[in-house]
Amino acid sequence: MTHRERVMAALNHTQPDQVPVDFDGTPVSGIHISVVEALRNHYGLEKRPVKLHEPLQCLGYVDEDLAEVLGVDVKLVGSRYTFFGYRNEGWKPWTTPWGQDVLVPENFATTSDVEGNTYIHPQGDTSVPPSGHMPEGGFFFDEIIRQQPLPEDDEDLKAEDNLEEFGPLPEADLEELALRAEAARKSEKLVIGNFGGTGLGDIACVPAPMLKNPRGIRDITEWYISTAIRQPLLHEIYEKQYDIAIANLERINRRFGDKIDVAFICGTDFGTQTSTFCSEQTFRDLYMPHYKRLNDWIHSNTSWKSFKHCCGSIPAFMPLFIEAGFDIINPVQVSATGMDPEFLKREFGKDLVFWGGGVDTQQVLPFGTPAEVREQVLRHCEIFNRDGGFVFNTIHNVQAKTPVENVAAMMAAVREFNGR
Repeated sequence: MTHRERVMAALNHTQPDQVPVDFDGTPVSGIHISVVEALRNHYGLEKRPVKLHEPLQCLGYVDEDLAEVLGVDVKLVGSRYTFFGYRNEGWKPWTTPWGQDVLVPENFATTSDVEGNTYIHPQGDTSVPPSGHMPEGGFFFDEIIRQQPLPEDDEDLKAEDNLEEFGPLPEADLEELALRAEAARKSEKLVIGNFGGTGLGDIACVPAPMLKNPRGIRDITEWYISTAIRQPLLHEIYEKQYDIAIANLERINRRFGDKIDVAFICGTDFGTQTSTFCSEQTFRDLYMPHYKRLNDWIHSNTSWKSFKHCCGSIPAFMPLFIEAGFDIINPVQVSATGMDPEFLKREFGKDLVFWGGGVDTQQVLPFGTPAEVREQVLRHCEIFNRDGGFVFNTIHNVQAKTPVENVAAMMAAVREFNGR
């Protein structure tokens, strides 16, 4: 099978020739820049600085030579804009606070203070307050809440203030995406489209780190409160957001839709380690109508599979995701309460593709032994790969300070499983 045929078999719930693999195919299946560099050294690849393409989580590009070693079967076509509002282009050197020499885009701009904190600024403009903060000793940028005072009367809140970051896709960006999609299709890998604008209430996007002076409800706590007390306002925001998104997707589909296989829809999390952020009824009332509208459009107008990211303990939400029309669930956090792999595969494996769940990135991969990593990878592949419906990836991104020996043991275990 080609790379694409392998993944498509898994997505169609038929047995592929081997477990397909994703790394760096989405913003939630990548690798921290420090680990990318360590992997390149471990496998004896050309020594060169890693490109930091997603600064919020400090993800590094997995270049083609490393992707070949890792057995990656997918390719991403997505917006070149980062969470902080500038494009990934015009690369320049930067030394991270932990001493790693990397490449960053030309508009990547940081400042620091005497206490060792590093701040990143929206759109690379250091004349405005920073929108991200890396504390001394940190490995990621935390978003800074910059919510302006809200009106005393909720009636004065405007949906448009929470729609500043959404708009029609510029024609030049559409053409650039089309060229990249055509090139990706020639690679014979499965192509994932991540075009933005479809994440309803994604908490990573709510503070709007890409905007210089965001208006509206931008505090994370206030947003969660709003899901309980301001549902009419959120419905209005979501409705207008999806009006814009579907119009953009219609143009994308007309221009190069046949070059895309999977659409990354949403990174909105509903789960904690032990439970959920909201009730099933709240999901049904507030999110379901909008998700279903978008997924119905996708399934009626394209051949794309619909990809939903949601961390945490969400067994009760799996039937809701199926009803909403999602085809793929990621990252499959089997370490959370109620997320036993055998249970998930038995109950939902006929309807959902499990994209992730290969190994625990909270305990086993960063703190276990290579033997423990191998054992868990083999077990999870054995369970999730039955009758297809599985794409191997870790449970969310590979984190900073993960021992390279463990990552190598993970990939060796995948190859061992595929060699059976």
